[in-house]
Amino acid sequence: MKRIVLFLLTNLAVMVVLSIVLRLFGLDRVAYAQTGLDYTGLLAFSAVVGFTGAIISLLMSKHMAKWSTGAHVIDRPSNDAEAWLVETVRRLATTAGVGMPEVAIYEGEPNAFATGAFKNSALVAVSTGLLQSMNKEEAEAVLGHEIAHVANGDMVTLTLIQGVVNTFVVFLSRIVGSIVDKAVFRSERGGGPGYFVTVIVCQIVFGILASIIVAWFSRQREFRADAGSARYLGNPTPMVNALKRLGGLEPGKLPKAMSGFGITDKAGVMALFSTHPPIEQRIAALQGMRTTG
Repeated sequence: MKRIVLFLLTNLAVMVVLSIVLRLFGLDRVAYAQTGLDYTGLLAFSAVVGFTGAIISLLMSKHMAKWSTGAHVIDRPSNDAEAWLVETVRRLATTAGVGMPEVAIYEGEPNAFATGAFKNSALVAVSTGLLQSMNKEEAEAVLGHEIAHVANGDMVTLTLIQGVVNTFVVFLSRIVGSIVDKAVFRSERGGGPGYFVTVIVCQIVFGILASIIVAWFSRQREFRADAGSARYLGNPTPMVNALKRLGGLEPGKLPKAMSGFGITDKAGVMALFSTHPPIEQRIAALQGMRTTG
């Protein structure tokens, strides 16, 4: 479950940095002065800033994933396990109609993830714990799940959704900043320190709330990825068994910046921010596929 939270945090960081850069170069003040009452112009400005953050996060996703997990890309298999892993990913990618992704292994408890900006140059990585705790059929089902993420274009779709919510985060932050700057700080020249501080705070707060929308989308794509794995293998049973095994294991503790695009997640009081549905729901959906043939 490694991609989404990394994507979210990178995106939020880029948004804040962009705001600071705009401030330093005076562009934010110009936008404030010229679009303070022109909501169409402010919305266009917000879209440029919002989608820039999302696109930069997308382009950085694969490199950030490797760095944050210490994943080792298999250029040439050094043993039978690595050879099986590479060949299985190759076969699944061919079945899914996508280019062969990079294949990597990282040290850790059972988990896996797939990431990348493009379908034909993605990255699929699995932990040593997953390979050691699952049989080949279950591990193949997990790999099929990750390949389905790639084939479904989840990262691109996520980027579009994130770009839209970013746009409204930037837009609403500047409206609130303008109101606070005029009402509280009584700024006559506009775009004063009160405006800037309020904008940054609002972007962080609104960005966290916007992650609820992204998390909801993430939960829906998990069902699609499970179904994709079942199609590639011709049977939902291996994916069901893999989920059951994961349900009996302690999910691998991933870097918080990568917790969204692995294979499991935990629910609870933070369910709105959970990037994965409960395993029981995912198993029920797969069993429904088996019942309907």
